[in-house]
Amino acid sequence: RLERVLLTCSFSPLSESADSARTRARAMFSTPRSRGPAVPPARVRLGRASRPACAPRAAVSPRAMASSDVGPAIIVGGGRVGSALKDMGPAGDVIVKRGDPFPSEPASGPIYVCTRNDALQGVIDWTPETRREDLVFLQNGYLQGYLDGVGLGACTQALVYFAVAKLGEAPTDGVTDVNPEGLTAANGKHAEALKARLPKADFGCPVLDDA
Repeated sequence: RLERVLLTCSFSPLSESADSARTRARAMFSTPRSRGPAVPPARVRLGRASRPACAPRAAVSPRAMASSDVGPAIIVGGGRVGSALKDMGPAGDVIVKRGDPFPSEPASGPIYVCTRNDALQGVIDWTPETRREDLVFLQNGYLQGYLDGVGLGACTQALVYFAVAKLGEAPTDGVTDVNPEGLTAANGKHAEALKARLPKADFGCPVLDDA
């Protein structure tokens, strides 16, 4: 500002008094400068470019994705898993325990084997040969070699990732951050039947093709 005052005074007419020069200089600097509308500072985002906001997709429950037509089944073993499967099924389900005769009804459909691995041979021997193709093995571990050896390699197998803490309590699905839909899966003749049953507990069960 001092430089502008000096320039203004130096180019003033010689006849202009010092008071007039000071008055003109004061008027020059007292005039408000024109300013445009205030502009908010730009926001800088690091990383990905911003995208238009999208409405979140509604979560689809596994119950909505599975068939509501669940047929009756034979359930071998009345422990925590067997009882949980019965609670997910229709009124026609039959639970059998050690020493019980093979039931005549239901005459078709899956036979869920909810026993320990060391009881499998006894269950297979107990099952009539005409119904052995309906066995659904829910045990942990690799069973394919054993089942191939007893002629049941094509039977349904399921990898069950849910837990029942106590007999009669609701099961808990084994979800993870990577697989929030759960990890239970099945393969074989009655895989679709298991998939249709589990959604009553709000569990999913993808059906896997033969590798």
